[in-house]
Amino acid sequence: MTTAQCPVHRVSAGGCHRSSRLSGYTAPLVMLFSVMTCEQTRSDDTQVPAVAAPGMAHARELPLPAQATNLDLDLSLADAVALGLRGNRDIRLSYLQRVAQKFDLRVAESFFSPRLLLSSRYVARNSSQHREQELSVAPKVTLVNEWGTQFSLSWARRLSQAGQDGRKNHSGLSFEVIQPLLRNAGHEIVTAPRRRARLSEHSHRLGLQASVAQSVTRIVSTYRELLKAQEQLRIVTQALERSREQLKVNDALIAAGRMARLDRLQNEADLAHQELSAEQAAHRVQASRRALSQLLALDLSTPLRASDELTAKRVDIDRQQALRIARQRQPQYLQQLIAQELADIELLVAKNQRLWDLSLVAGAGHERHRRSSGAAKGVDRVWNTYAGVQLDIPIGDPEQRQRQVHAQVAVDSHALQQAQAQQSLERDVSDALRTMHTHWRQYEIALRSRSLSERKLAVERHKLLVGRTSNFQVLSFEEDLRRSENAVLNALIAYLDAQTQLDERLGMTLDSWEIALND
Repeated sequence: MTTAQCPVHRVSAGGCHRSSRLSGYTAPLVMLFSVMTCEQTRSDDTQVPAVAAPGMAHARELPLPAQATNLDLDLSLADAVALGLRGNRDIRLSYLQRVAQKFDLRVAESFFSPRLLLSSRYVARNSSQHREQELSVAPKVTLVNEWGTQFSLSWARRLSQAGQDGRKNHSGLSFEVIQPLLRNAGHEIVTAPRRRARLSEHSHRLGLQASVAQSVTRIVSTYRELLKAQEQLRIVTQALERSREQLKVNDALIAAGRMARLDRLQNEADLAHQELSAEQAAHRVQASRRALSQLLALDLSTPLRASDELTAKRVDIDRQQALRIARQRQPQYLQQLIAQELADIELLVAKNQRLWDLSLVAGAGHERHRRSSGAAKGVDRVWNTYAGVQLDIPIGDPEQRQRQVHAQVAVDSHALQQAQAQQSLERDVSDALRTMHTHWRQYEIALRSRSLSERKLAVERHKLLVGRTSNFQVLSFEEDLRRSENAVLNALIAYLDAQTQLDERLGMTLDSWEIALND
């Protein structure tokens, strides 16, 4: 609603033709109601904005994958993460949930704002004696402060007209203050819903962080699965080429009479085995492509190709330092701490609700009665004030006791869960560190084994040419080399995945990728 559309400006400028009929004390009240109506309309008309997707620092613009139909689309790991942040459906679902969660906080924050209730009624009565029409309007404004004091300001006007009795006009203004002394009294109790909403909002934000981190971890792992499948295809393709070259060498040896023709069957069987392995590796590449495309919300036929090189550097981190980081950053662990605080607040409120409802009450009001005809024609004005104490004592109601019992059980349960979360955090971090160091040692051993297998195969091929070994021995060493190459690949991928898992356990995934939640 624009400023020109707001009725309060018309009233304050004296441009409303009904304002002349209002008495002096009602005009400011109508102005107040108009202001609150305008603000409420603006608030209701404003839609909750959609939350932006998370973003990465230094992310580059990527070509549309759908445009690359004939050629493979080279995709780095950073590009895959950036695409996932923009299109991953799990991340988008988490951000949609944040819209409702942020509005819940907005509602809780508005608890101490003025509330307007506008009631109106029109009734037409017909009887054998006369016909009567009645119109009533009763707006009311209420306000609660952070100490539980309740203020209410209300105005009511009723117009009625009945045959010979003429027109009757009744209007009244009343103001009331209620100060609770026991139940619902005190700053901690009154502000408990707001503190609970703020803590819940913090927990929801941590949940968003955990959700995005988990999605990024899945994208990274799936990307490496594609990279692993591509490398396996390369390894088996190279082995297939070596088998074909070895078959040519053996044919030359057979032609020279230095090898029996039956020995060629061993090469043919090995070649068939390598062709089968190549088909299986190609199938794994296609399956990994589709899995990555699904995570990135791309068309499943997109010809993705992982372009990163498989390299790794050793990472050393102290266990105590890792635990300190995890206690400060790990979302699930921090959510458990917040749950403990929420349980404490709920217990505090439950205990307070068992108290008597004792309140101080004070108020003042003014009424005016105006009759336009009849013997009692004229205007009557009445002022009244009151002050007192009101007390409500629940007797025989076990529900309040039930709420306290449940709240106490929740506090004790969360204390146990917090101890469990602390121990689980230490175990997960220690396991992640140990797993990462183990995979690095396996990677070093696999590298040494591959180097020895390459040298061993080269020596054995030379011996075959001079007739000092058998074809079967060469094929066996060739199989050893393939196993060594796959062992290096598996150990390297496992080590990189262990680093990614450690980042997630420490709550450092978003920092490692420089991801801003934009929440």
